[in-house]
Amino acid sequence: MKYTASFRIWHWLNAIVVLGLVGTVLLRKGFLSYRTNSEIIMTKLSDIGVEIFKEDAVTIAKAIRAEMWEWHLILGYALAFLVLYRIALIFFDKSKREDFGSLEFHKKGVKVLYYILYAALIFMTISGFVLYLHEELGLADATAKSIKELHELVYNYFLLFIPLHVAGVVVADIREEHGIISTMINGKTKNNF
Repeated sequence: MKYTASFRIWHWLNAIVVLGLVGTVLLRKGFLSYRTNSEIIMTKLSDIGVEIFKEDAVTIAKAIRAEMWEWHLILGYALAFLVLYRIALIFFDKSKREDFGSLEFHKKGVKVLYYILYAALIFMTISGFVLYLHEELGLADATAKSIKELHELVYNYFLLFIPLHVAGVVVADIREEHGIISTMINGKTKNNF
């Protein structure tokens, strides 16, 4: 299967953006967790004789990670562009069209996983913007909280999809689709090497 330059560009930009978004969440929940860091701030300041309220420590901890979280927002805009770009490819890039009914069972399963991926990308883009603009949209805090919980739940799909995708592509390249990785990089099919 030959991947057009348009599709390959989308694929690799999308990979970078999704990995960046996942990375910012992992940082926010890990190294830059305001809960953990506020405790560290309070403890270290206490060690040198400075006492602060927990709320102040939380404010400082959130300020430390604020600039990193700006990258999540920037990458969110990039994801929105890439979702629109992928939708345009559906109409203009004929190379990826396959008759679903004619595919073997395994290929149908793979195709369904990609449909789920595309649905997840669209949902994450829309829900991310709704969360970012919830005040401007006049959403109740309870509604925004529910959307945030769904946003975080769907995020887990990406934590599963990324390693499964990489492993699946490597296995496919080794077994039956030799050259699929290099084809996604340079666009040349096995016969053109």
